Amino acid sequence: MVVKILVLSAYALMIITIGIIGLRKTKSFSDFFLGGGNVGPWMSAFSYGTAYFSAVLFIGFAGKIGWGFGYSGLWIAFFNAIAGVLLVWALLGWRIKKMSLEYNVSTLSEFLEKRYDSSFFKLMSAIVIFVFMIPYSAAVFMGLSYLFTSNFGLEYWHALAFMGMFTALYVVLGGYKSMAIIDMAFGIIMTAGVIVLLISTVNAGGGIPTITFKLSEIDPKLTQWIGSPGFWPLFSLIFLTSIAPFAMPQLVQKFYAIKDHRSVKIGMIASTVFAILIGGIAYFVGSTTRIFLSPENNPNAFLEGKPLFDRLMPELLTNVVHPSLSVLLLLLILSASMSTLAALVLISSSSFSKDFYAGFINKKVSDKSLTRLMRYMSAFFVLLSVVLAYMNIDSIVAILGISWGAIGSFFLGPFIWGLFTKWVNKFGALSSGLIGLTVCLVLYLSGTPSPEAGTIGMIVSFLINPLFSYLYKIVKK
Repeated sequence: MVVKILVLSAYALMIITIGIIGLRKTKSFSDFFLGGGNVGPWMSAFSYGTAYFSAVLFIGFAGKIGWGFGYSGLWIAFFNAIAGVLLVWALLGWRIKKMSLEYNVSTLSEFLEKRYDSSFFKLMSAIVIFVFMIPYSAAVFMGLSYLFTSNFGLEYWHALAFMGMFTALYVVLGGYKSMAIIDMAFGIIMTAGVIVLLISTVNAGGGIPTITFKLSEIDPKLTQWIGSPGFWPLFSLIFLTSIAPFAMPQLVQKFYAIKDHRSVKIGMIASTVFAILIGGIAYFVGSTTRIFLSPENNPNAFLEGKPLFDRLMPELLTNVVHPSLSVLLLLLILSASMSTLAALVLISSSSFSKDFYAGFINKKVSDKSLTRLMRYMSAFFVLLSVVLAYMNIDSIVAILGISWGAIGSFFLGPFIWGLFTKWVNKFGALSSGLIGLTVCLVLYLSGTPSPEAGTIGMIVSFLINPLFSYLYKIVKK
């Protein structure tokens, strides 16, 4: 316990120090939000990867999906790496950077405003980002809090309050400048951590063949191509987590900040390898929860014999990892989550400060005042996220599903078609965003699981933009 506290204290000191360095280097809004638009390939790659993967993956998804789907959860890791990382970088990376220079924009909302000549689009985009990023951030805070509860015996709300204050301090200090510097360290820690996690799990389970045999004895479908829940639930999880990154503002922002075309090529390869390693190991380890955990031996992870999905992985980590290495696993998930939280906080606070306030309330606001407002809104966003996490309204997977689903449903059709074509119009784009979001929310509120609601909403959004744009042109003639 003493070693964990000392290591975490040193880790916290490192983050705060880098935050202070970032504060001294931050001279403008562009510095705070985009690192001056001059971030190199390795920083960009690790920044993208660590923003993609967080406690949501290691605590929420790996636990619930591993328990239900077994080995077939690895399909999610595969498509996350190929579609959510490799294809996003290859198809969008340099195109987004060029677009940001061509349109002179620094946010996704500003691009939609200029591409479709619609200030209403910008307003709606800012609202959607700010509202639906809150549950995503809350899900990350929930995962971290469960982890600290398992490792230090803290009460849930104590861990939550600590992480909230720490995140707010870190982001408010240096913004993207400090993020870009420290994401390299986060990425290295995560890489070392998942390797230790894999080796520890395989050793504790007696080797991969033994683990596979034990899983097939529990339920043969746990080792088959598609797990017990079936094809559609698995497909919806793959689609949601692999396609939503094409239009997730906090990931799109990474390309606004990247330095040049060469950086995109290097970053694409580095981030893909990173994603395969992180995602693959997380879902594999999650699939072993049924072997290592039971209501009799792990009462904290079960309620009346049923698994508490968000508590499976924290409990598993304490079972399979040697105490001397457990602090590295703690740093692994903490590093992944800090980067994700920082990205979410920055993109959400910018939606209010840059897109709403500077776009509609005070168009002549000074750069200094805008940067200061960004800091205030960053702290406020963290507060709202912590409050929602404290309410603990649903599982991490469900909360992330509605967040990514809603944002993806609103932005996928307008952004992708607007980025790649010239002929889609404002009517088609607005219709696709609003109808996609409405479909997602109505399905979710009517009882459809959030990943499935989000998947349907995104498909509707993508199909409607070209269709309605074409129909509008015909009617207009």
